[in-house]
Amino acid sequence: MNSGTSQRILLVIPTYNERENLPRLVERIPPAPATDLLFVDDRSSDGTAEWIRELQVRRPGTHLLERPGKMGLGTAYVAGFAWALERGYDLVFEMDADLSHDPSEIPNFVRRANNGADLVVGSRYLDGIRIINWPLRRLFLSRFASAYTRFWTGLPLTDPTSGFKCFRREALAALDLSRIRSNGYAFQIEVSYYLWKKGFHLAEVPIVFTDRHQGVSKMDPRIVREAAFLVPMLRWRS
Repeated sequence: MNSGTSQRILLVIPTYNERENLPRLVERIPPAPATDLLFVDDRSSDGTAEWIRELQVRRPGTHLLERPGKMGLGTAYVAGFAWALERGYDLVFEMDADLSHDPSEIPNFVRRANNGADLVVGSRYLDGIRIINWPLRRLFLSRFASAYTRFWTGLPLTDPTSGFKCFRREALAALDLSRIRSNGYAFQIEVSYYLWKKGFHLAEVPIVFTDRHQGVSKMDPRIVREAAFLVPMLRWRS
């Protein structure tokens, strides 16, 4: 196992019209010489990609993967994972661009990964509910999705739809990325489920989740329907 000082860490951050959030996000990322950023941008119309290109000049280790249009969260992460594996990163994070995931939590994930976890999931529900600024209907939907997932799959996570994750390289390399079919928050369930079924060690760390202050949420009814149909299928697909 690599020591924390020698590890190469990559934060994969999908973006679609997140220009207002990125300056605050980047300034809150803990300084570490081996931590790089990969923004996967879906042809934002608000100058997101242009701002990232400016950041590349100021911040070494900043990378931009531009895609031809709005292709969805799941495919953005798959592209980012493939990019990370090709370049030999040891730990690969998923993290939202809208400041709902606090970058100051990153060292907690790294410590847990270095203590034997192959996938570390940031849980909003471990030892209580840690969510700020969500309407009750959104909280109910999230809690229901968690219970629904555990019922159908047995996945031992309190927050299976969480999008704040850290993968060890060995776990990420074991995924057949071409097999991933989901694109909304069902993607989070699918990836965790496959690793669990392969025998990798999953762990959770508590996080505080704060709903976005700027921009528009990407949640829509199609994402909910996708998860509703995908979760029961995982049992047979595996």
